[in-house]
Amino acid sequence: MDRGFLFGDGIYEVIPTHSGKPVGLQAHLARLANGLAEINIANPYDNKQWEEIIVTLVERNRTAQTGPYIGIYLHVSRGTVMSRQHAYPQDIPPTVFAYGFALASPPQPDVDKVSPLSVALEQDLRWERCHIKSTSLLGNVMHFEQGRMQGKQETILLNANDEVTEASSCNVFVVKDDIIYTPPLDNQLLPGITRMLVIESLSREGMKVKQEVVSKALLLAADEVWLTSSSKEITPVISIADQRVGNGKAGPVWAHAIAIFNRHKFSL
Repeated sequence: MDRGFLFGDGIYEVIPTHSGKPVGLQAHLARLANGLAEINIANPYDNKQWEEIIVTLVERNRTAQTGPYIGIYLHVSRGTVMSRQHAYPQDIPPTVFAYGFALASPPQPDVDKVSPLSVALEQDLRWERCHIKSTSLLGNVMHFEQGRMQGKQETILLNANDEVTEASSCNVFVVKDDIIYTPPLDNQLLPGITRMLVIESLSREGMKVKQEVVSKALLLAADEVWLTSSSKEITPVISIADQRVGNGKAGPVWAHAIAIFNRHKFSL
């Protein structure tokens, strides 16, 4: 019996590739290694071996139907056991599962062609170690489903102090008066690789991102709101809990940011 199935006892990564080129590969592999170390699972492969697996999966999954954009899912659980017990078993090899899948085309810097999101807003009821990219995602899944039941594409989450943590599967950026904000990294949110790449690419071209607390009031008064993830890259939000964001369209700061991100994402 696999402990990933029994307990969600594992770590995962999703790595986007464009025409065979991975985005943020070394950062993804570093986060995978850090997550495994945090829950005391031995990393089954070194970075070179992981890279070989990724290359193989990309080659096997690129077809005329999938197109050039392939996501790679890597999943490492603690391994298989003969009986179900909470205690970590000793000296068992981890289970590795990986596959490739088609990604949607990444957004381009055109405010009239991008598909923006409408999102729900909920109190964050997940555990207090959200910085670990665990395969145990029930809390995130339930929050996402609550948004879907309201006809929304995502759910932004607030902590007990009415401060933004993240969305159920994305990090959150807010623009107010041309200043870009994103919540600082702590145990309440995942250290998103796309989040990091956005901050670093914007800084290369003189656009500073303030990593500080984002209140509910700032979120709802924002001129622009974006969600970032490996599959969405930077996607604008046009309504939150049925309240319009800015003018209800993708904004000019987003268009500038995604253009910069596209210029730098393979070199970071």
